[in-house]
Amino acid sequence: MLYVTFLLCFLCSIIMTPLIKKLAFKVGATDKPNKRKVHQKIMPRLGGLAIYISFLLGLLLLHPDNQYHLAIVVGSMIILATGVLDDIFELSAKLKLSLQILAALLVVLWGGVEVEFINLPLGGHLEFGAFSVPITVLWIVGVTNAINLIDGLDGLAAGVSSIAFISISVMAIVMGNMYVMAMGIILLASTLGFLVFNFYPAKIFMGDTGALFLGYMISVLSLLGFKNVALISFVVPIIILGVPISDTIFAIVRRLYNKNPLSAPDKSHLHHCLLRIGFTHKQTVLLIYAMSIMFGLAAFIFSMTTMWGSFLILTLILLAIELIVESIGLVNKNYRPLLKIMQVLKLVKNREY
Repeated sequence: MLYVTFLLCFLCSIIMTPLIKKLAFKVGATDKPNKRKVHQKIMPRLGGLAIYISFLLGLLLLHPDNQYHLAIVVGSMIILATGVLDDIFELSAKLKLSLQILAALLVVLWGGVEVEFINLPLGGHLEFGAFSVPITVLWIVGVTNAINLIDGLDGLAAGVSSIAFISISVMAIVMGNMYVMAMGIILLASTLGFLVFNFYPAKIFMGDTGALFLGYMISVLSLLGFKNVALISFVVPIIILGVPISDTIFAIVRRLYNKNPLSAPDKSHLHHCLLRIGFTHKQTVLLIYAMSIMFGLAAFIFSMTTMWGSFLILTLILLAIELIVESIGLVNKNYRPLLKIMQVLKLVKNREY
């Protein structure tokens, strides 16, 4: 039944996307070119609605059962409505954030999706206490917006989300969490069907309707898959989402470093930097896909190895991220602390010889 559901969700998304494209033009849900945008012509957005309709079909076919299910679905409806209204009317940032927090609080307070503690590697556990609700809400809202931030090139957010759903589903199978696995498979099929029309050159954008919905579902499913687990295991969803999380963190660092407002949009995200140094649109998207796959594989190895092996992998990941950030100028062209240290060490070594 799972394979049939995957195929039907995929086909439903393929059928619905052209219909949503026509609807987007009728209701004025279009994306106009500007100095921050890469596309050069008016594009229909609202494509996430096709993903959501296919997702609903998957729910009807599979009937995934879980104590958190109703709260997750209702929360997704709030997120979807937020995205649809923003794609048509362009909501204010404060209103969008308020609605995202509402959806997150609904899942936490009504659904009970809450990280209450983490088991420590050397024994015992760390209780979050009164901080458990804000920490969980911060995770959901943060990941939701992280996916939205990388939605800047044809097929980028859809592809990265698909890779995240594959990683989350595989990890769920390993951990025996059939609910997360089923939801991940439904969302993967729905997103891949849309990607047929969204990959470069895109015929339609997913808009905030898709980016917010996918980010929300990724945040909640990754949370469910690793709820109240060991500290080492809790790092796994962070690694899986390494690309969008890193891009978001360094966007904040960049704005602080350059003394710009945190809410100020810019054209210095990961995909912008890769385009600037000479990669084509398609090459940039495929390169970020490759990065996402590497993060997914690293997360799987990370979860299977020993504690010290996990620390070694995490250290290598952080060093690799920092080197990429400095090499492409993700923060600022003058921000190169690690590369400068390496240059000094190289000079010292040359003098010794």
